[in-house]
Amino acid sequence: MRSPIHTRVCDLLGVEHPIFAFSHSVDVVVAVCRAGGVGVYGGTRHLPEEIESSLAAIRQRVGTRPFGVDLVLPKGMPERNNREDIEAQIPEEHRAFVDHLFDKYNVPRDGQPGPRSRFVRSDEMAARQADVVLHSDVDIFAMGIGSPPEFIKAAKESGKLVLSLVGSPKHAKRAIDLGADILVAQGHDSGAHTGPIGTYSLVPQVVRMAGDIPVLAAGGVATGEHIVAALAMGAVGVWVGTAWLVTKESETSPVVMKKLLAAGSEDTVITRAQSGKTNRQLRTAWTEEWEAAGAPIPLKMPYQDILVGDLLGAIQRHEVEPLIGSGVGQGIAWFTKETTVADVMATFVAEARAAMEALARIQEANAAAGAV
Repeated sequence: MRSPIHTRVCDLLGVEHPIFAFSHSVDVVVAVCRAGGVGVYGGTRHLPEEIESSLAAIRQRVGTRPFGVDLVLPKGMPERNNREDIEAQIPEEHRAFVDHLFDKYNVPRDGQPGPRSRFVRSDEMAARQADVVLHSDVDIFAMGIGSPPEFIKAAKESGKLVLSLVGSPKHAKRAIDLGADILVAQGHDSGAHTGPIGTYSLVPQVVRMAGDIPVLAAGGVATGEHIVAALAMGAVGVWVGTAWLVTKESETSPVVMKKLLAAGSEDTVITRAQSGKTNRQLRTAWTEEWEAAGAPIPLKMPYQDILVGDLLGAIQRHEVEPLIGSGVGQGIAWFTKETTVADVMATFVAEARAAMEALARIQEANAAAGAV
């Protein structure tokens, strides 16, 4: 039976459902593809060789099913991957604050970097990561922040679809002009890096601007009803991240899982303390410490990455409960128990079918009333 939410992006990619799943988990990406959606692997905090091996592993497991990889490629980064240069420019006030957090919460100083401080987000590293993607057989090159023209051109020349995430009409216009094949209109509800414009305000604007270019809706997509609402606004599918965090395939830490399942929409907060850019996270002692009076203002990316990266890595490795959190969208309120990717996908489709049938009944009732 044809999916009730089948759209032209399904025909474009040869998939059953227009559900794009962003995840840092290879297992989640594979499971979504096998369930008829499009998995997109978040590779931006991985070394080029790690991205290469992950993409190869996904391809081996999904066969010819399409999947993507997402890199964050912001403008204005340092030219070189040189941590010493970045550390030399970090103010002493900020170093002292991080030392204070280590001590206050008894975070072990294990001497290891975290995902944000293993390397410097730089032009050099972006080029190396992109080169791996361009030489892989991945179907979609998604660009989470920034859409460098040279990478868009190279991706299209290598036969890949270019997907650009945009948080404003201005960003959408730039991505369209540069040749993006698919846009993701990412509203304020979204987890991690997000902008100030709400999903309902943003999506229709981007759809009208995009013309024939397919648009996916992101931000607060947590039910089948949300998917139907996205289609009603003119989107041809959805981009979902938060839902997969509560699946067994995500291998979310038990400490974080407990927090996620108890969280409501109001338990998320926008902070710059993770990376230097706006980032929606679970509200934790970490976000509260950076919001407190007397706390230093977070540095710009990538200086904040390097400032806090080792500390965040230690918090994750040692599961320091007050400080540990996760990037997460406001849609987390809908997820109250651990589940599986297959169950999430099946629930999305069933709920969407029921919502569309309910709309059809309304239309039928109105037509009948008009005929009386």
